[in-house]
Amino acid sequence: MSIKHYFPILQWLPSYKKAQLSGDLFAGATVGIMLIPQGMAYALIAGLPPVYGLYASIVPQVIYAILGTSRQLAVGPVAMDSLLVAAGVSVLATEGTDTYIAFAILLAFFMGAFQFLLGIFRLGFITNLLSKPVISGFTSAAALIIGFNQLKYLLGTDIVKSNRFYEVIINALDKIDETHLFTLLIGVGGIVVIKSLKRIHKNVPGALIAVVLGTFVVYFLSLEEAGVSILQTIPDGLPAFTIPDFSLGRFGEVLPLAFTISVVAFMEAFSVAKAVEAKKRDYKVIPNQELIGLGAANLIGSLFQSYPVTGGFSRTAVNQQAGANTPLAAIISAALVALTLIFLTPLFYYLPHAILAAIIMVAVSNLFDWGYAKKLWHDSKKEFLVLLFTFLVTLNIGMVIGIVTGIILSILLFLYRSAYPHIARLGRIKGHHEFRNITRFHDLETWEELAILRIDAPLSFINIQEIREYIQHLISADSKIREIIIDAGPVSHLDATAADGLHDILDELNQKGVRLVLCDIIGPVRDTMKQTGLTKVIGKKNLFLSLSEAVENALTNAKDPYKKVTLQTNIKT
Repeated sequence: MSIKHYFPILQWLPSYKKAQLSGDLFAGATVGIMLIPQGMAYALIAGLPPVYGLYASIVPQVIYAILGTSRQLAVGPVAMDSLLVAAGVSVLATEGTDTYIAFAILLAFFMGAFQFLLGIFRLGFITNLLSKPVISGFTSAAALIIGFNQLKYLLGTDIVKSNRFYEVIINALDKIDETHLFTLLIGVGGIVVIKSLKRIHKNVPGALIAVVLGTFVVYFLSLEEAGVSILQTIPDGLPAFTIPDFSLGRFGEVLPLAFTISVVAFMEAFSVAKAVEAKKRDYKVIPNQELIGLGAANLIGSLFQSYPVTGGFSRTAVNQQAGANTPLAAIISAALVALTLIFLTPLFYYLPHAILAAIIMVAVSNLFDWGYAKKLWHDSKKEFLVLLFTFLVTLNIGMVIGIVTGIILSILLFLYRSAYPHIARLGRIKGHHEFRNITRFHDLETWEELAILRIDAPLSFINIQEIREYIQHLISADSKIREIIIDAGPVSHLDATAADGLHDILDELNQKGVRLVLCDIIGPVRDTMKQTGLTKVIGKKNLFLSLSEAVENALTNAKDPYKKVTLQTNIKT
């Protein structure tokens, strides 16, 4: 592969056109302005000082612009990862301490290392373990946890932060009589401003305007003296180069958390990147290179005091809508944040925490996907239960346990479906050479002595016993059957255990005087049959290229003509 494959910037930068610059400048400035208050707000979710949200908005964006394949993905702090950081690091250190900050940065290093290695070894398929019901259940629960944890800042009371929803609710109700009125008014006002401006136009920086208004109100009315909590001093200057503190240890707790966040973060970023790619259609998002890009962004970002980052939903949408043509827009956003750190941090001294809470609550409200849950209830009750269980476990027990539970349930559901494959008994359409399921179509030709089966699944160790029992029941229930034809067209794989199982089925049928015929077998399955000796045992005379050929052979060579029966059943959808 060429070096351009590993450094996508070499694909778009040499061919950069002057006409693209205006769109990149406007989009970069828009996202940068949006990112400043969001970055600080999301750092609060992670339990970190607000300045670390700005640190996480500089180097990771630049690294992703060099190595990422999406032209519009906006990389930086996001609510979901921030909550996962808080959930994991809070059990390792006390929030607000230097040790807590060091663990968050170390987490970014290991998260980046996992993503980078997954990309290098082309293991991006691992993220497929996160099915959409699991993601939806997890993100909906996370949205509620994130939103209600902001009540501490919105109400101005000392509510204990927790990753268990019921603890937050109980504690909030206990402290409701301690609500600070001015803080509540500022927070609610911030929500109203952001939501109202969003309705006027999507690209209006409602969060930044709320920050400006909230800061002015507190400053001119001296509300900090009345008890309104403010950010106070934010360190100025760019983040310094610092090696993560590996002496902290506790890798047995840090590494599983880092791997979980790396998978969740990649799924979030990749789904957004693919959605934008589908709209632009002038480039391809490559999964494994995305893992390398995001991994390097976190890995190198951690050397400059960044905590875990990924591609954000809202900022990517704004970036695309504002006219971003290339990753240069992300570099411009990073530069704007850097300039803010160098020159503008004193302006945030009077920024109330309630405004940051308002920004978070508005942002995460879009994560709660009620519509998908309703659709899933209608389409697939089993997958709805996976969503619901993931949602409840995440909401009441914990973030990491919730997503692991969802993955396990998805795998169990997949194994259940694999263990009980769909087996259709077929009949021939009158006057044609086509065959259909006898329970779904009417006016089909069948024969009392002939059973035609179609197995709609790979044959493996997990389902061969079920198939064997199905055939045993079929023979015991109908003693007239003298021949069974298996349409193997849908069988995409045959493992050694299933081959042994077919040996056993063949032996049982031979003892009962029933012939077994297979047809329409694909190449890889034929290879396995040959390697395991199954082809020789069945005999080439019992293997056919097509179902029609197998049936005609059965009818022609039967010692006694098979009695034809025309089924008159209702069509089932």
